[in-house]
Amino acid sequence: MRVADRLDRLPLSAFHYRLLLLSGLGWLFDSMDGGIMSFVVARLRSEWHLGPDRVAILNSAGLAGMLLGGALAGSLADRFGRKSVFQATLLVFSAATGLCALAQGFRSLLLLRVLVGFGLGGELPVAAALVSEFAPARQRGRLVVLLESFWALGWAVAATLAEILAGRAEASGQGFPWRLAFFIGALPALYLLVLRRALPESPRYLASRGRLDQAEQIIRSIEAESGVPKGPALRPDAAFDSTGRRARMRDLFGRDLARRTVMLWLLWFSMAYSYYGIFTWLPTLLAGQGFPLATSFRFTLIITLAQIPGYFAAAWLVEKTGRKRTLVPFMLLCALGSYCFGGARAGRDLILWGCFLSFFNLGAWGVTYGYTPELYPTWLRGTGTGFAAAFGRIGGMLAPLAVGRLMGGGGEGFTLVFVMFAAVLAAGSLSVVILGEETRGRTLEEISS
Repeated sequence: MRVADRLDRLPLSAFHYRLLLLSGLGWLFDSMDGGIMSFVVARLRSEWHLGPDRVAILNSAGLAGMLLGGALAGSLADRFGRKSVFQATLLVFSAATGLCALAQGFRSLLLLRVLVGFGLGGELPVAAALVSEFAPARQRGRLVVLLESFWALGWAVAATLAEILAGRAEASGQGFPWRLAFFIGALPALYLLVLRRALPESPRYLASRGRLDQAEQIIRSIEAESGVPKGPALRPDAAFDSTGRRARMRDLFGRDLARRTVMLWLLWFSMAYSYYGIFTWLPTLLAGQGFPLATSFRFTLIITLAQIPGYFAAAWLVEKTGRKRTLVPFMLLCALGSYCFGGARAGRDLILWGCFLSFFNLGAWGVTYGYTPELYPTWLRGTGTGFAAAFGRIGGMLAPLAVGRLMGGGGEGFTLVFVMFAAVLAAGSLSVVILGEETRGRTLEEISS
């Protein structure tokens, strides 16, 4: 019996939820770092006397690192395994975050944020590939969307932490303790002690490299934990055996994959452009509208919390109506929310439309992360997911710079920023309509055959 047959016949069990939690906590820590940085920049803008262009460069630095990390880590995961690369990238990002607390100026912080981004950008696509390769076909989309929901929890933790620290700083008449915030962001390095023992390697990856004995051992332990009788011994599957085969970027544009790759790269670009442009600038943009720093942090926390139900709504719909029928409406509704947010001025209106765009943007992100690894075969999955994420980071790098330019022009800059994001999201949804395909209910092997 093939690895796919053994894994796809399993019911959801404690193992799958434990895998979701182990991988999800890594995402939570990554997101917490990104959230902390957005609040730190809002403080450093006044402490270091940074203009809009320098703020934009700091916000884009991590994205530059994510571009490199996503491209390299995806290829390494196809060569050396999902688990080892997941752990290595988590260590890089945690250590670099701690070093950010020691930054002495703009340049040193800029370089360290590139290193943080390298680790973060490598971890996310690898974790998505790992969960998708363990999940039964009928629940795969839902599990990966739920994995992405940990991102919202991480931002909520960062926003809560920032509000507490900012409130205490204001009460004592001191500035926001941004160095302490970075030190807290380095604590996930300790989580590696848990991952090393508790996280298994992907049996699909092991089988694709000819390591059937190891794959058999892992699957038997999952079957026993799930209360399922042991299946027939694994047999080699020539169609998916990649022993000695190296994934290359040009493979992504082979005859059967070029359409998928183009669609995914356009999708990732539009999603990363809108998300990083909005949320890395959000506390600073709100403060620029005249709200005190602590109030802008509180507004950001409320808006961030709306992401959580957005993920759960997408997780339910993605297996009910399908990937495309969930993703496209979520992107278009996020575009509408962005347009209306740009026209809001009162605090209540900003929170209302901010929650609206946050709900649909992060729900769409969840579908994107679930959809991407499905469209590539096992031997190319890490590379394909990593390069899609890397291309998206180009959008993530450009968006904060564009926001800085528009806001630096004064006048209607705030409105123009969110009209821009609405247009990019609408264009991204069109690429999914034209080039996307439905994968709901199909095994990974069926999709890639």
